[in-house]
Amino acid sequence: MSQMPNASTVLSVFNDAASAFHHIADLIPTHRECSIEITNDSSQYILSNPGVYLESGSCSEPLPPEIEPSSSGKALFTKTANTARGVVGVVTYDLVDESTQECAGKMAVMFSVPYDFNLYSNWYAVGVFEEGEECSFDLYDHMYNNTDSTFVRGRASESSLSHEGELVAILASMSDSYQPMIKVEVKDVCQEEDECL
Repeated sequence: MSQMPNASTVLSVFNDAASAFHHIADLIPTHRECSIEITNDSSQYILSNPGVYLESGSCSEPLPPEIEPSSSGKALFTKTANTARGVVGVVTYDLVDESTQECAGKMAVMFSVPYDFNLYSNWYAVGVFEEGEECSFDLYDHMYNNTDSTFVRGRASESSLSHEGELVAILASMSDSYQPMIKVEVKDVCQEEDECL
């Protein structure tokens, strides 16, 4: 007949198992964030009136109110603490024509940094939209799930993105990590072939 272990033995085994679990959990990265740096290399447009929609996460460092030509700005988005969700959303800027001071369109950057890399990948997209496009769930969902001529989308593990709209061209790259950086360049569209050289 086997003897039942005493309470102190059971408690000791439980504490050892809990300690081992915490050590393993400490080795698994759970912090998710996404930084976005936007450089305005357009000589014609000011990036103004930033919009942010977050499906999950929060904004730790906001985008600047304007990004003038030949300057840049950045933002940092982080996952909500104590949740098994990543940081996911879309940011926009109005493209304000320097000569008329009127909004001519809107540029957008969609990002998705998942909590679980076993099931999902880092995705991002860039595009140029009509001036009335709202920075909302609908825009995020459209850029994440659909395909059309207003934007391009890709995995961070793949090559960089390039999109040319009627107003500006956008180049972007995203690192493939738990805390990726997205670098975005906004450039003038080449009107003549020799302008592109």
